[in-house]
Amino acid sequence: MTALQDHPLRYELANELHARPFPSITTSATAVFVALRPKKDAAGRNRAADLAHLCALLDRYGAAHPAPHATHYSGQIGRHTLKWESHTEFVTYTAFFTGVSDRAFDAADFNIFPDDWLAASGMERVTSALVRVGPSPVVATIKEAVAEWFVPESVAVSYVLDGAAVIAGDFHIDPAGHMRFAVFVNEGTGPQRTGRIVQRLCEIETYKTLSMLGFARVRSLSGPLAKFDAQLSGLMEDMTLSETPAEATLDALLSVSAELEALSATSSFRFGATEAYEALVHERISVLRESRFEGRQTFGEFMMRRYDPAMRTVAATRARLSKMADRAMRAGELLRTRVEVERSAQNSALLESMNKRADLQLRLQQTVEGLSVVAISYYAVNLVTYAAYPFAKALAGVDKGMLSALVTLPVVGLVWMAVRRIRNRFH
Repeated sequence: MTALQDHPLRYELANELHARPFPSITTSATAVFVALRPKKDAAGRNRAADLAHLCALLDRYGAAHPAPHATHYSGQIGRHTLKWESHTEFVTYTAFFTGVSDRAFDAADFNIFPDDWLAASGMERVTSALVRVGPSPVVATIKEAVAEWFVPESVAVSYVLDGAAVIAGDFHIDPAGHMRFAVFVNEGTGPQRTGRIVQRLCEIETYKTLSMLGFARVRSLSGPLAKFDAQLSGLMEDMTLSETPAEATLDALLSVSAELEALSATSSFRFGATEAYEALVHERISVLRESRFEGRQTFGEFMMRRYDPAMRTVAATRARLSKMADRAMRAGELLRTRVEVERSAQNSALLESMNKRADLQLRLQQTVEGLSVVAISYYAVNLVTYAAYPFAKALAGVDKGMLSALVTLPVVGLVWMAVRRIRNRFH
């Protein structure tokens, strides 16, 4: 019996679902996270350079390299566990180690990623974060820690995963340049679950920051869009009043339409990525299954108040740009139709003028033909008279005048018939 043949990618695709396991984090631990992104063409960057940069860090700790063309890695470097992932337009490094520093969110914890190594990446920091994981004390102690570590006006605190832990963060960058998150783990919560909470926090921060790049793009578009809107309104008014030649208005309209299309093309990736990242932010918050802690705002409420308006602005600008491009295209089609109608009218007038000239030419031609019959007949009568006169005088005694009179009508008739036949042959 012939064995069933597998698709060549079957095992690779099945293993991909298990290739990025959640980290396992003890109750008392610290996570150091950084996301890096190229300055230009992030989606089309050289992925081999990402891998080489990772290997440079591993070499400092004498750790084994990942497989060629790998997009994720997890291994031990010194006393830290390193998790590396390559994404569409960024890479992330997360280092975990057991225990916490005496001083909460100590900037020295970030030294796992040396400054010269970070500078050698040629990338920019999208975000970085310090996550402090500890056992859950009494509520009063959590409240004191939150008040000490975070900005009161924007701090978000909530129970997650049906009370498995309490998470807190204010989404402010601290003096060392990092975000801060705290996880207070309740007794009975396993390392895998704690690892999922920490990873979700890092993902929420990363996707939130990347989606805000779309908001920054929208701000840069506000001026050009206002200019194009005013130009379109002016051109539409010119179309309505017909004060400017249609062809000149059409040229200006096509220029605006081309600029809008170019703007839409250069912004489409950022807008699409922003929409995807926004969905990921809300999905990651949703799976945390938040519940309120002591009346404080949750992460979901923070996003609803501070983050969602920015995302709605991005969506509105994206729709505005699309509608303006469609508006310019429709106006161009209308104006092009008007130009074609005007040209058709001009062509019709030109054809009518040509018909009149052709009619005049025909009449002139007929007149010339009549005159040519007379002229040819005159010479033909003379020729016939000269040729027949000696015979007519000798035989019948007819003088020259009489002979001319006798041959004029037959000769004219023959000439007229010959000219008519020639004209009919050419027509």
